[in-house]
Amino acid sequence: MPYDPDYHESTLTREEVEQLQGPVLLEFGASWCGICSGFAPRFESLLDRYPAVQHIKIEDGRGKPLGRSFRVKLWPTLVFLRNGRVLKQISRPDDEEVRAGLDAITTSE
Repeated sequence: MPYDPDYHESTLTREEVEQLQGPVLLEFGASWCGICSGFAPRFESLLDRYPAVQHIKIEDGRGKPLGRSFRVKLWPTLVFLRNGRVLKQISRPDDEEVRAGLDAITTSE
Protein backbone atom coordinates (compact mmCIF):
# COMPACT_ATOMS: atom_id res chain seq x y z
CA MET A 1 0.00 0.00 0.00
CA PRO A 2 1.61 3.31 -1.02
CA TYR A 3 2.45 6.01 1.47
CA ASP A 4 -0.26 8.65 1.90
CA PRO A 5 1.26 12.12 2.39
CA ASP A 6 -1.96 13.71 3.72
CA TYR A 7 -3.68 13.50 7.08
CA HIS A 8 -7.40 12.72 6.83
CA GLU A 9 -10.38 13.28 9.09
CA SER A 10 -11.35 9.89 10.46
CA THR A 11 -14.68 8.47 11.45
CA LEU A 12 -13.08 5.25 12.65
CA THR A 13 -13.92 4.22 16.18
CA ARG A 14 -11.60 2.37 18.53
CA GLU A 15 -13.86 -0.68 18.17
CA GLU A 16 -13.50 -0.57 14.37
CA VAL A 17 -9.72 -0.25 14.66
CA GLU A 18 -9.67 -3.33 16.89
CA GLN A 19 -11.43 -5.27 14.10
CA LEU A 20 -8.80 -4.44 11.45
CA GLN A 21 -6.93 -7.49 10.22
CA GLY A 22 -3.26 -7.84 9.35
CA PRO A 23 -0.52 -5.30 9.96
CA VAL A 24 -1.87 -1.77 10.41
CA LEU A 25 -0.09 1.45 11.22
CA LEU A 26 -2.08 4.40 12.55
CA GLU A 27 -0.27 7.71 12.23
CA PHE A 28 -1.71 10.58 14.26
CA GLY A 29 -0.66 14.13 13.43
CA ALA A 30 -1.75 17.37 11.81
CA SER A 31 -1.18 18.91 8.40
CA TRP A 32 0.19 22.10 9.99
CA CYS A 33 2.58 20.25 12.35
CA GLY A 34 6.18 21.08 11.42
CA ILE A 35 7.57 18.01 13.16
CA CYS A 36 5.13 15.78 11.23
CA SER A 37 6.08 17.41 7.91
CA GLY A 38 9.78 17.08 8.66
CA PHE A 39 9.45 13.40 9.48
CA ALA A 40 7.30 12.55 6.43
CA PRO A 41 10.08 11.93 3.83
CA ARG A 42 12.01 9.58 6.13
CA PHE A 43 8.82 7.81 7.13
CA GLU A 44 7.75 7.37 3.50
CA SER A 45 11.11 5.77 2.70
CA LEU A 46 10.79 3.36 5.63
CA LEU A 47 7.17 2.47 4.91
CA ASP A 48 7.95 1.70 1.25
CA ARG A 49 9.86 -1.36 2.48
CA TYR A 50 6.71 -2.79 4.09
CA PRO A 51 4.05 -2.96 1.33
CA ALA A 52 1.78 -5.29 3.34
CA VAL A 53 1.20 -2.66 6.04
CA GLN A 54 -2.07 -0.75 5.88
CA HIS A 55 -1.13 2.87 6.67
CA ILE A 56 -3.91 5.09 8.03
CA LYS A 57 -2.93 8.73 8.46
CA ILE A 58 -5.30 10.50 10.86
CA GLU A 59 -5.74 14.24 11.39
CA ASP A 60 -5.65 14.62 15.16
CA GLY A 61 -6.52 17.45 17.51
CA ARG A 62 -8.41 18.49 20.58
CA GLY A 63 -11.59 16.48 21.07
CA LYS A 64 -10.84 13.89 18.39
CA PRO A 65 -12.12 10.66 19.97
CA LEU A 66 -9.84 8.16 18.23
CA GLY A 67 -6.68 10.01 19.19
CA ARG A 68 -7.92 10.42 22.75
CA SER A 69 -8.67 6.67 22.99
CA PHE A 70 -4.95 6.07 22.31
CA ARG A 71 -3.93 8.92 24.66
CA VAL A 72 -2.16 10.78 21.86
CA LYS A 73 -0.48 13.92 23.19
CA LEU A 74 2.46 14.49 20.81
CA TRP A 75 2.69 14.31 17.04
CA PRO A 76 3.46 12.32 15.15
CA THR A 77 2.29 9.35 17.19
CA LEU A 78 2.47 5.94 15.56
CA VAL A 79 0.36 3.00 16.70
CA PHE A 80 1.49 -0.38 15.35
CA LEU A 81 -1.26 -3.03 15.31
CA ARG A 82 -1.58 -6.59 14.11
CA ASN A 83 -5.08 -8.05 13.89
CA GLY A 84 -6.48 -5.19 15.96
CA ARG A 85 -4.01 -5.59 18.82
CA VAL A 86 -1.59 -2.79 19.70
CA LEU A 87 1.97 -4.11 19.66
CA LYS A 88 3.76 -0.79 20.00
CA GLN A 89 2.99 2.92 20.27
CA ILE A 90 5.58 5.68 19.95
CA SER A 91 5.61 9.47 19.65
CA ARG A 92 8.15 11.50 17.70
CA PRO A 93 10.04 8.35 16.73
CA ASP A 94 13.44 7.95 15.18
CA ASP A 95 14.03 5.73 12.15
CA GLU A 96 15.13 2.72 14.20
CA GLU A 97 11.98 2.85 16.36
CA VAL A 98 9.79 2.95 13.25
CA ARG A 99 11.68 0.05 11.68
CA ALA A 100 11.32 -1.99 14.89
CA GLY A 101 7.57 -1.29 15.01
CA LEU A 102 7.09 -2.24 11.36
CA ASP A 103 9.12 -5.42 11.90
CA ALA A 104 6.97 -6.28 14.93
CA ILE A 105 3.68 -6.07 13.03
CA THR A 106 4.90 -7.84 9.89
CA THR A 107 6.64 -10.76 11.59
CA SER A 108 4.54 -13.91 11.90
CA GLU A 109 3.42 -14.87 15.39
